[in-house]
Amino acid sequence: MKKYILASIVTLFFGISQVSAQSSNEHKGLIWSSLHGLDYEFKAGVNIGGTSPLPLPKEIRKIESYSPGLSITLEGNITKWLDAQKKWGLSLGLRLDNKSMTTEASVKNYGMEIFNETGGKVEGLWTGGVKTKVKMSLLTIPILANYKINDRWKLVAGPYMSYMMEGDFSGHVYEGHLRSPDATGDRVNFTGDNIATYDFSNDLRKFQWGLQVGGEWKAYKHLNLHADLTWGLNDIFKKDFTTISFAMYPIYLNIGFGYAF
Repeated sequence: MKKYILASIVTLFFGISQVSAQSSNEHKGLIWSSLHGLDYEFKAGVNIGGTSPLPLPKEIRKIESYSPGLSITLEGNITKWLDAQKKWGLSLGLRLDNKSMTTEASVKNYGMEIFNETGGKVEGLWTGGVKTKVKMSLLTIPILANYKINDRWKLVAGPYMSYMMEGDFSGHVYEGHLRSPDATGDRVNFTGDNIATYDFSNDLRKFQWGLQVGGEWKAYKHLNLHADLTWGLNDIFKKDFTTISFAMYPIYLNIGFGYAF
């Protein structure tokens, strides 16, 4: 159902842009908007980054590998210019965000809850290898201040708020041992092809917020190129989730292009 809603929203975005290009009435409306200090833009891009604790805690000894996922973004926004020169403005957007990554790390005494061979859960401290997959689909509203340096360059900065529609935080552990329930507890070894899975997807927080800062370059009359850094400021996990003892934040760079109407 969520995927159907997401597909419908994307189709709506494209439909609006096509109707705008073909309708003379809409064209007159855009002229009116321009005269009243309003600009519209449709943007597309990709997110590159990861979800990480800051700074890296002592439990994470080494990052063995990192792979960004295919994270496409689509956004529509409107900007209200606050002065006649169109130097300062305020924009409001609606963005379909995807954020994903896969990492492998060597850890020691890392909080973990794994599924055993019978399907039950065992909680304790893990020492060894951990492979983690993080994937989130979000509906994001950025509220940004705009500053035009000149006719081609613009800077933006401000807060954003996101609602997570779908989320996945899962993986497996390998080549190590688990002590349960704490560091002095019974030891269970995992070697060779013996692995155990975990899934914390249901513990992800629905509401996220953070800061966005970036810039935009006007390549042609209607075509813009942009780069924006988004930095989450609240933990991706719910408050009552204590298996992982440190907070994790989504930090991503969005690179793409936009069409200005």
